[in-house]
Amino acid sequence: MLTETPPSPILKSASLKPGRDGAVEVIEGAARTGLLLLCDHASNALPEGYGTLGLAEEEFSRHIAYDIGAAEVTRRLAEMMEAPALLGRYSRLLIDLNRGEDDPTLVMKLSDGAIVPANRLVDPYRDAEEFQNRLTRFHQPYHRAVAGALQHLSARGHVPVIISIHSFTPAWRGVQRPWHTGVLWDRDHRVPDALFEGFAREGGLTVGDNLPYIGYLKGDTLYRHGTVNGYAHALIEIRQDLIAAREGQAEWAARLARLLTPILERGDIARVQHFGSRSHEARG
Repeated sequence: MLTETPPSPILKSASLKPGRDGAVEVIEGAARTGLLLLCDHASNALPEGYGTLGLAEEEFSRHIAYDIGAAEVTRRLAEMMEAPALLGRYSRLLIDLNRGEDDPTLVMKLSDGAIVPANRLVDPYRDAEEFQNRLTRFHQPYHRAVAGALQHLSARGHVPVIISIHSFTPAWRGVQRPWHTGVLWDRDHRVPDALFEGFAREGGLTVGDNLPYIGYLKGDTLYRHGTVNGYAHALIEIRQDLIAAREGQAEWAARLARLLTPILERGDIARVQHFGSRSHEARG
C-alpha cells in the first residue's frame, strides 16, 4: 500500500477487500512523507443489500450521509503531497467510522431531523446480530487498515503524523457558523499549534479552536490511532460551502499542502510523545 519510492504523478487508487465489500478506499503514497491522511466520512454510498436504509434518496445528498467535499480535498491533498490516504467507502448512516465501538451514536437512528428506519433496532441489545455485522464488515476493517498503514510507516523508520479531513455545515439549527475551518484536537498540541500559526499567516480566515466540534471523544479515530500511540495528529474541519465545488476543493487542498509541508519538516513533530486525553470531559 505504501511505497518508499515516489508514486506516479497520479496516485493509484485501489480498494482493500476485507470480505466482499471493500470497506476502505486506499490511495497509495510514499512512506518517506511520514504523513497519513484519513477521511472517515468520505462517501454517501451504501453496500449492496441495504437499499436506502428506509430513507428518501435525497437525504443522501445531505451532510447526514457524508462530509460534503471532504473526500475530494483529501484525494487532491494526497496527490499534492505524495502521501498515502485512507477513505471510508460507505455512508456514516450505515456506521460511523469516527466513533468508538461502544459509542451510542455509532449507528444513528435520528440525524438532524431524519429518522433512519433501518437503524431503529440496530444496537448491542436489540438487533445485536446486525450491529455486529456492521462492525465486522465495515467499521473494523477501516480501523485495521489505519493501524496497518501506521505500522508500515513506523517499520520503515517514519514516525507517522496523522491528519483527518472532515467538513461541517455552514449553519446549524438556523444559526450561521462563522468559521471557515476548525482544528479539532485533544492534548497533543504539536500539529494544532502549527496549524493555527499557519492559518493566521494565510490571512482572512476565521479558525475554530475545537469548534464547531470537540476533538477529544474517547474511541474516535484520532484517539484510537493518534492519542493512544503518541503520534502527532489533528482533525481539520472545512465549511462545506467552501469545498462543495472543484475550485474550492483545489484551493483548500493547496492551502493545506502549504501548511503541512513545513510542519512535517519540524523535528519536534514526528516523535512519539504521549500527552494523555481530555476525553473524560466530553460527555459531562
